[in-house]
Amino acid sequence: PFSEPPKKAAAARASQPASAVTDRRFGKLPRVYVDMKYVLVTGGVVSGLGKGVTASSIGVLLKACGLRVTSIKIDPYLNTDAGTMSPFEHGEVFVLDDGGEVDLDLGNYERFLDIKLTRDNNITTGKIYQAVINKERKGDYLGKTVQVVPHITDEIQDWIERVAMNPVDGTDKPADVCVIELGGTIGDIESMPFIEALGQFSYRVGPGNFCLVHVSLVPVLTVVGEQKTKPTQHSVRGLRGLGLMPDILACRSTQPLEENVKLKLSQFCQVPVSNIVNLHDVTNIWHIPLLLRDQRAHEAILKVLGLWCVGKVPQEPKLSEWTERASRFDKLKSPVRIAMVGKYTGISDSYLSILKALLHASVALDRKLVVDWVPSCDLEDSAAVETPDAYEKAWGLLKGANGVLVPGGFGDRGVQGKILAAKHARENNVPYLGICLGMQIAVIEYARSVMKLRDANSTEFDPAAKTPCVIFMPEGSKTHMGATMRLGSRRTFFQVNNCKSAKLYANANYVDERHRHRYEVNPDMVSEFEKAGLSFVGRDESGRRMEIIELPTHKFFVGTQFHPEFNSRPGKPSPLFLGLIAASSGQLEHLLQRTSGAVSSPTRCIAGPGAPKTKLRMNGLVSTYFANGSSIHI
Repeated sequence: PFSEPPKKAAAARASQPASAVTDRRFGKLPRVYVDMKYVLVTGGVVSGLGKGVTASSIGVLLKACGLRVTSIKIDPYLNTDAGTMSPFEHGEVFVLDDGGEVDLDLGNYERFLDIKLTRDNNITTGKIYQAVINKERKGDYLGKTVQVVPHITDEIQDWIERVAMNPVDGTDKPADVCVIELGGTIGDIESMPFIEALGQFSYRVGPGNFCLVHVSLVPVLTVVGEQKTKPTQHSVRGLRGLGLMPDILACRSTQPLEENVKLKLSQFCQVPVSNIVNLHDVTNIWHIPLLLRDQRAHEAILKVLGLWCVGKVPQEPKLSEWTERASRFDKLKSPVRIAMVGKYTGISDSYLSILKALLHASVALDRKLVVDWVPSCDLEDSAAVETPDAYEKAWGLLKGANGVLVPGGFGDRGVQGKILAAKHARENNVPYLGICLGMQIAVIEYARSVMKLRDANSTEFDPAAKTPCVIFMPEGSKTHMGATMRLGSRRTFFQVNNCKSAKLYANANYVDERHRHRYEVNPDMVSEFEKAGLSFVGRDESGRRMEIIELPTHKFFVGTQFHPEFNSRPGKPSPLFLGLIAASSGQLEHLLQRTSGAVSSPTRCIAGPGAPKTKLRMNGLVSTYFANGSSIHI
């Protein structure tokens, strides 16, 4: 069976003829039995077509058919991982439970599929070459000349097969289907070793076990006014010239494809019309899996993979909750304005997970999210002189917002503007959520404004600070940048039972959230802060590392050292983001009554099938709160 370990599956194969293999889930199958099916998603014509969302949506569709799905992202850059890359270069750095700093598309996979991936699910050229060179240094190649073919290409294939078998859905069972996304565009020089490896891999796993979905563009020229197929034709020709033949075409366009355009694509690209799906522009990306379902894309994929038996799909895709959520999103009318105060406001991908977490929470609370991008530099006093128009606009957006969010970041550019944003929120009782650096600057602002410690600062911005409120972590490295921070899922214990954060987490004793930072609040100053009224309601297991701050007298003033956005899901919003949106829309008291009442006893609950759970109805949605010591599932 697909979900059994490879050795057991191999034994099952050997014990019966291939023509009579029977699967307990699908019945008798007219195919050779295999351990894993692979779907490769490539892109052509231009970058930024949405391969990540397409790959995630294919995963959603297959999962809705009853299959276990995992994902792999291939990035053909030489960096070992995304950890040292600027958000201007490649968007946000997504952090996994195991501390892997990876491409933001893995965040799409986790959110859409509700799975937990590992650092090995992100393959880069740097990782592959590093692995091959390490083997060469150890003598694993026995004196052979190490070359791109076969050594690099073999390493890529072995890596894919190995990682595809890792369970990602919380069970000990491997996936049935692995969706692989190849970054970049067909024809890129840096992608060539991966193209060659994947061509070999399709032969290696055999017919019926490999499906190639090619995402391409069908533009409309303004002058002519018709949908043009030539870019896709050239893209497919280039793909075929590299040894890969697309099984399915996913065509991006502004409007639905005309029937004659599909016929033309089918003729020139040699792909059946039934295998051409159109991903036209939609009101929100949650409609993409529904577009694929409505065009029967799952039938096409399952037929190519040999999973379509006697005209019956393993299970008709069950997407009722997904459909309801996508439809609900489109009907939202009551706005909630959140001021996002950061350094990289010119590129929304720099804060992609935060935007998604805000969206998940706002939809759950029946509010239409409006994000006001506020460049932190424009809030500073110097901007009033140098760029007065930008200064006025930034302060106008900040003062007009219902809530303020200051995300994480590195470096001292724009820090003073973030401090001023935190001060505005604190003094005017505006809901505030500070994440990582956003928490640290809130501590600095409190020290300066309330405790009158004028020299308070972080040693990140002033190594010789006279009053170091935020200091470099003892175990950090000052000489190496990559993967030297406090990374991955860490446990935070609540110190105060009746604080807002604990109530939002259903009165759990602790939570597990993901971290990415080098600096922390100075533990030697904590007692002074608490005497002045700032409460450190969450700490790590040692009690010396501060994780969550709150102002008890404020409507909602919360800072977290961890990044709660990385664990937010469309159907399971992050509790702290729910708190921010609720406070910003006048629903916080109502929300806290429900979340804090979800667990009657403050004793620690055990996760799993026996974990206590309470179903509550919030604005028409049934919300289930599991007191599993880590998160709330909504």
